[in-house]
Amino acid sequence: MNLRAYWRFVLVTWQFLPLVLAYARDRRRFLLVGGRREVTPAQRRQRAASLLDKLLTLGPTFIKLGQLLSTRPDILPPEYVDEFAKLQDRVPPAAWPDARRVIEDELGPVEERFEDFDTEAISGASLGQVYRAEVDGQPVAVKVRRPGVETLVEADLRVLRWTLPVLMRFVGEARSFSLETLADEFARTIRQEMDYHREARMLGEIRANFEDDPDIRMPTVLEAHSTGRVLTMEYIGGTKITDVDALDAAGHDRTALAERLQRAYLEMIISHGVFHADPHPGNLAVSEDGALVFYDFGMSGYVDPFVQEKIVDFYSAVARQDIDAILDALIEMGTLSPEADREVMGDVMELAIADARGEDLEHYRVQQIVRQVEDTIYEFPLRLPSNLALVLRVATVVEGVCVTLDPDFDFIAVATAYLREEGHLAAGAREFVGDRAGELRDAGESMVRVPPKLEAVLDRVEREDVRVRADIEDSGDHLTLLARRLLYGMVLAAGLLSTAILYAFSTLEATAVAGLLTLAVGALVYRSFREGGGIRAQPQFTRHEMRRRTENEAAVGYGDVERVADETAIPVTEPDEAIDAERDDGDGE
Repeated sequence: MNLRAYWRFVLVTWQFLPLVLAYARDRRRFLLVGGRREVTPAQRRQRAASLLDKLLTLGPTFIKLGQLLSTRPDILPPEYVDEFAKLQDRVPPAAWPDARRVIEDELGPVEERFEDFDTEAISGASLGQVYRAEVDGQPVAVKVRRPGVETLVEADLRVLRWTLPVLMRFVGEARSFSLETLADEFARTIRQEMDYHREARMLGEIRANFEDDPDIRMPTVLEAHSTGRVLTMEYIGGTKITDVDALDAAGHDRTALAERLQRAYLEMIISHGVFHADPHPGNLAVSEDGALVFYDFGMSGYVDPFVQEKIVDFYSAVARQDIDAILDALIEMGTLSPEADREVMGDVMELAIADARGEDLEHYRVQQIVRQVEDTIYEFPLRLPSNLALVLRVATVVEGVCVTLDPDFDFIAVATAYLREEGHLAAGAREFVGDRAGELRDAGESMVRVPPKLEAVLDRVEREDVRVRADIEDSGDHLTLLARRLLYGMVLAAGLLSTAILYAFSTLEATAVAGLLTLAVGALVYRSFREGGGIRAQPQFTRHEMRRRTENEAAVGYGDVERVADETAIPVTEPDEAIDAERDDGDGE
């Protein structure tokens, strides 16, 4: 294991070294000296495409890492999140003899356990592959863990641990914390996805929640033919959900399908608290009778009741266009930093809703709102809870599928109708009345408590016994920089004076020594003013800045982005293409 980890470390270093050098030069133009370089959105997008290509080259662990990073806008800039969202878990399947060895190690001879077994895999992924077979005359799908993937993943996890301290040097303090927690989260997630016992348990739990719904279909697990490395499930055929021509030919109502899909995920997240977290088109299909079919439950998660409540608050606030309530919900969920400027964030949310809203005031896209929030999360970094990050990503991917089915699909209208039917909006009104009553009670108590406290404070002022302590928050070490400049300046002034005096009254040798020392101090003064940590402020997310970023994105052009994607052989799924097309038709981003 150690030898393999060392070899993988060499390969990873070789792949990432050019990008690491580029990032280092962003901080110091000539690595050791020089100022910062400004990186444009177009350059970041090109780097993201290059990095994505390297993740694909390095194999299963790094493909999964890219997929996880695509759900973490608190760690990566928006350009990287967009590129990594194109990662698809599709790689050529392993050779049948290797897969057969896994099946027989777990279940015994293939011919004895299965009546028929098609040795051509119907799908291949980074961690497993799926075959068709028959058990007791019934068609089944057999998911087999990729041979040898366990040792490869464990070696790569060690490599990631070794490289983490290097990555810390290129990120700020807030993102350093996010990276450390991400490493733990990723190791746990990828081990869970390799555990087919867990996938079977999650599939059974989610399926049981929809057992009485004939419009939702999920496969049953054949426990006698399933282990931690082999998962045998009922085979359910269907038409890929984004194959609109085939759906139209079969006579399916695409608008009804989009609404059914959206309501299914709302029910999973808000009502059940356990959800299927990988809704890309390869995992969704439509059966002959029009039921939605869900596949692949390796990525599944739980939502705790507190987050469920705050998601309801968020949707309700978006429906009411209540900016303060939207920000409160995001802060309470941990999606937005409490230290963020509410006025700036209010402008961001107003613009997001205005950009997404059509002539009908109720018609706007939650995906565009989430994208604007994701951009702002990167400007105000914080750590997203892992399952909440999955929820955010599920919301955007599901809406992309729904828009592919129906370009005029109204996400918010469906969400609002669902919340109203489930009684969440009515409960919100009762909570509002309760909150106002609590505020009145607190105000009454304060009116009784404040006068005695105020009198005590005034007595201390009269006795001149009041002390005021002020703490100065200087996260950028601006005061330290100012003090260093003042010190250098005083030493430089003294050096110039000493050099002049020595030149007039002493030897040339003494003058030369003083002059060299003075020049050295002068160089330090010049360098301190060239550092990027000067005392200045720059707006990060104002109306003007958003307009400038939009213009820059439009200037790059999707032709360049598609060219980079083609050169790096990035597979793009249909919903991503639909989302990109919608952006291009809408606001040019």
